[in-house]
Amino acid sequence: MKTAKLTFRKQEYEVKAGMTIYHALKKLGIDEHSVIPTRDGEVLTDDEILHDGDVIKLVAVISGG
Repeated sequence: MKTAKLTFRKQEYEVKAGMTIYHALKKLGIDEHSVIPTRDGEVLTDDEILHDGDVIKLVAVISGG
């Protein structure tokens, strides 16, 4: 099976390649508004398709006032 990895807060998740970041986050139960997905330092959109071997780092969104 072709897979991609998502890392978030020292946790590593493996998901099936071919799905969008949005669908991967939903499958993992991670709120898409609480993270910013990046690959090699480049910010990605939720509709980016995951490819075999991708490593996506999820950066927590911090807000304040």
